[in-house]
Formats: sequence, C-alpha cells, structure tokens
Amino acid sequence: MSSRHPAERVRGFGTTIFAEISALAVQCGAVNLGQGFPDFAGPAWVKAAAMAAVEADLNQYAPYQGLPRLRGAVAATWQAQGRQAFDPAREITVTSGATEALFGAIQALVNPGDEVIIFEPFYDAYVPAVTMAGGVPRYVRLHPPAEGQASPLTGVPAHAWWFDPDELRAAFSPHTRILMLNTPHNPTGKVFRMAELELIASLCIEYDVTVIADEVYDQLVFGDAEHQGIASLPGMWERTLTINSIGKTFSVTGWKIGYAVGPAALNDALRAAHQWITFATATPLQDAAAAALEAALTNDYYEELRAEYLERYTLLRTLLHEAGLPTLPTEGSYFVMADLSGTGFADDGAFCRWLTREIGVAAIPPSAFYAPRGADARSQPLPLLARFCFAKKLETLRAAGERLAAVRFPVGG
Repeated sequence: MSSRHPAERVRGFGTTIFAEISALAVQCGAVNLGQGFPDFAGPAWVKAAAMAAVEADLNQYAPYQGLPRLRGAVAATWQAQGRQAFDPAREITVTSGATEALFGAIQALVNPGDEVIIFEPFYDAYVPAVTMAGGVPRYVRLHPPAEGQASPLTGVPAHAWWFDPDELRAAFSPHTRILMLNTPHNPTGKVFRMAELELIASLCIEYDVTVIADEVYDQLVFGDAEHQGIASLPGMWERTLTINSIGKTFSVTGWKIGYAVGPAALNDALRAAHQWITFATATPLQDAAAAALEAALTNDYYEELRAEYLERYTLLRTLLHEAGLPTLPTEGSYFVMADLSGTGFADDGAFCRWLTREIGVAAIPPSAFYAPRGADARSQPLPLLARFCFAKKLETLRAAGERLAAVRFPVGG
C-alpha cells in the first residue's frame, strides 16, 4: 500500500453531513437550522469572565486533568443538583469538548474486538471513535412514537421514542464492554425515563459493562420529562463515566470545554489517553467556565435557559406544523424531528438538500445517524424525518418560517 493512502481506520470516513449541509446552506443563502449550535451570543457575564481570565494572564498550559477551580465548580454543581458527591482531584477530567472526552474514553476502554452497544439514531461521533479503537458496534433501535405503538416498559409515555427491551437484552454478550447512553438524546429529543435506565443498569451490572453517559443537554429538558443521570442508580457509579460540556449549557460551543465525571479507575484510563490527544485545554476558558458554573448556582440561569429554549422550540414547532411538517415531541436537547410522510419524498437526504436549495432552509437528514445497511438493526426501515435545530434567535426562526410558508405540504398527504 502506498504511504500516501489513508490508514484503514479512517479510509471509510467521508465528509460529515453537517459539513455538507452547512456548505450548501452558505452556497444557497439558506437559513441554517441544520448544525446544532446557537446563532446568538452567550451570556455577557460569561464572556466577561473569559476576558478577565485572559487579562489576568491565565494563558499558559493548564494541568492536564483540568484547572482545580473548574473541577471544583463541577463538583459543587453536581451536589447542588442532588447528584453524587465526588472527589474533584481524582474523579473528573477536563477535556477539549465533550467529543474529545467521548473519543478519549472509548480509546482508553475499548480493546480490538470488544463490542459497544449504541442506540440508533446516534450522535455521529460515536461510531468512528469505536471503529478507530477496533471495537465492534452493536445497534439497538429507538422507535419513534406512533399510533398503536409504545414502549412496553411502564413509565415511558406514549409520546416518547422507545426501544424494545428484548432487542436490548439480545445486544449484550460476553464480549460487550461499553454501552453508549445519550440523554437527553440527539437527534430525537428523547429523555430516557427511570424504567429504561433501570433496565439498562441491570443489564450492565449483569454483564459487567461500563456506561459512557453523554449528558451534554442535561439542562435542556421540557414538559414532564426529568433528566436522571444513570450514574446515580444503585451499582452504577463505579461503572459510569458521565460526559458533559460548557458549550451547550452556556451557548459557547466554540470554547470546547468538556469534562468527564466518574470513579478514579475510569478517569485514570481516560487521562492516560487524554494526555496524548490534547494534553490540556484552553486555560482562560476553563477559568471562565468555572466562573459560569459558580454564578449559575445562585442567579437562576438554568431556569431562564429552559424558558428561552422552550419559547424557541414552541415557535419552530408551530412554524413547521403550519408548513405541513408535523413534528414529533421533543423532551430535551435543542432539536425537533419533523415528519416527512406528507412531502412526497421517499428519502430524507433528498428532502433536506431540496429544502436547502429550493426553499432556503437547511435541516439534517437523520439517516446519517443510523448504521450502514446490513449492520444489525439497519434491516428495519428507517423513519422518514428531518432534524431541525431551534438553538437560534427568534428572528432566525421566523425568517425560516417565512420561507417555509411557501411550502405548505398537505399534512399526511
């Protein structure tokens, strides 16, 4: 093989759907409701903390575990929210975004041939990280709510996405090493309920499986849904690495300040990988992140955040319904899924490219978040949906609504 060819571990990776749709949106002058980041500024007091940190000359390498101030602020936040107390010296690692924490954890914990259970649709970084570690993904399908179909588990509402408990049980084997759990869930907006978490926990304990819990949207939960970290369930702290970030919570995604909380043994493994991936994360932004978390404990920030996002979600959902694109309920995150069954399109990718080019509104086709055909659960037909992001200014959403008004698909058409 020529040395100019990419290694096998990355040869199958193409351009992400986010890069494709975002580039198309720029080319077409479309309102971009595709990629998941806010188009508005983070809080002024958070930005001021970053500027103060730079002015205070906190501009050299931070300890590779993360600034002590930030690790302490995360620990205080966990306790204030009724979660476990943990040792900020040994049981948290700061990373360059949640994606680095996910990647580093998988590289640190997965051996070639180990199996990793992934709910699909999934955040698109999971499978490449597993592949690069030599792991084998095992998929469990999340099903959209539909008339006459609901979760067989008690306590999971009929309007929620659900999984088949038997399919989950069948995914476990003696080779299972990791289960990836994302709640609130991207792209569906699902919040896993207690009955689901208890089943997952019991199977992980039975098979001695570690959970990597991606909880970056933990503060964005709506309606009667309530976020519950699986690490708090009996027997799960010692086998769970919980990953979060400052970016989603404080609308500063470009800062790339993530962290992983869990027992020392799992953090030691993550740190062994992290020191060779990025080593350390931006010092002034870590200090500002600590200041943001400290202030949010007393200034009602989280309540205001949820109220503002609920307003955005309600507006976008109304605009999509008016355009003949009925939506599935969102319980958390900042995404809403629209039903394309009345559009005349048989392919979500074709619809999203058409919507971007011809209507001037960009959305993401959820088929990008499913396993390739022929892999595990991919034999089942995919739901025909499009993912829209409502982490946008109200005027951005209204501008999208004006363009969508030209569509007016017949609902259920």
